[in-house]
Amino acid sequence: MKIPEILLVESHHKPGSLAKILQVIGDCGLVVEHLNAVRREQDKTVWEITLEMDEDVHYGLYEKIEALPNARLLGKSDRVFNRHRGGKIRMQSRLPLATLQELRDIYTPGVARVCLAIRDNPWLAREYTYIAHSVAIVTNGTAILGLGDIGAVAGMPVMEGKAALFDKFAGISGVPILIDERDPDRMADLISAIAPSFGAIQLEDIAAPACFRLEALLRERLAQPVLHDDQHGTAVVTLAALMSAAKRVGRELTDCVVGQIGLGSAGIGIARLLQAYGVEQVVGADLDETALERLESMGGRRAQLPELMAQSDVVIACTGVRGLIRPEWVREGQIIFALSNPDAEIEPNVALARGAAYAADGKGINNALGFPGLFRGILDAGATAFTDEMLFAAAQALSARAPEDELVPDSLDPSVHQAVAEAVCEAASR
Repeated sequence: MKIPEILLVESHHKPGSLAKILQVIGDCGLVVEHLNAVRREQDKTVWEITLEMDEDVHYGLYEKIEALPNARLLGKSDRVFNRHRGGKIRMQSRLPLATLQELRDIYTPGVARVCLAIRDNPWLAREYTYIAHSVAIVTNGTAILGLGDIGAVAGMPVMEGKAALFDKFAGISGVPILIDERDPDRMADLISAIAPSFGAIQLEDIAAPACFRLEALLRERLAQPVLHDDQHGTAVVTLAALMSAAKRVGRELTDCVVGQIGLGSAGIGIARLLQAYGVEQVVGADLDETALERLESMGGRRAQLPELMAQSDVVIACTGVRGLIRPEWVREGQIIFALSNPDAEIEPNVALARGAAYAADGKGINNALGFPGLFRGILDAGATAFTDEMLFAAAQALSARAPEDELVPDSLDPSVHQAVAEAVCEAASR
């Protein structure tokens, strides 16, 4: 599995020194993801070089850098760990607390008036508490990123990252909730018990098939909207990218044969949303018989991988298996999204070289574009459940804001998340 490796390399401060280091990296078949000059000391510069490397294979890179007469490997940077130190989020007061009167207003005895008002009219909690601006981010750690079942606590950095994005792009307080439980019925009981604390529930990184039953149970029980992001958030951003790609190549998406490789939570979520959007032919491949039966119950059909590649106009892969799609299987004009992170089923440049019309991976088509605006929109609307119309509206908003040379817009653009929120809110109102 490829993970970010951040090297600290000292080089002589003279022409060509850095170029020789970068050449060694290139000769090892590695790509520089980020380059930063950390400090300059007289005639030497210390560089922080970010690469994506297989965690157990070093390609002889370290020895080759050390062999250069103009460079020295100092070690590895702790930049990523430093940014996580102490956690990435915290809860803090929005109000000043400098006088005795302020204390009495926000706590006792003044707070009693607000409590009694909410007792008499529970809807007032949306106005006088943070509930209408809060989302529980719930995981049991069974399907964290591309890492798999690593446990709830090990998944906390991902949940904190989600919370940080909620705050940054949607003004929402995302609260990580770690549940050490695998049974979906018991998880539903636990989440239902704490649900009154939140305006909405986001399920995150919960493995299939438990995730399907858990979401269904919570949607039946709760008045708050519930969304499993791995299913529906991923599906929204994928649909947005497909809208853009189909338009660029002059095709009607609903007329395309879509091949879905991998029928876990993301794969099933994508297949379901595409069918709801109007795609009539969805072909699926998976090693799990239960997953294939689930697709067939939805109206899709199964196929072996080579057959799927031969039949499909659009290929979407969510398997976590690096290099699963062979280059010789790619057909001229196909749209191929290999969405597994951190390792794609086929690298986009390889698919394009084999004739694909468009190719992308999970770095570009990322659900970070979807969930902040999805939840901001539904909370603003006061709706109790996500509908397909809301998901379609979010996808259309994303596709409409994609630059001409991209399939989706920049995830760091706050206006994009605002546009998604407005589209979802409007769809909810309808």
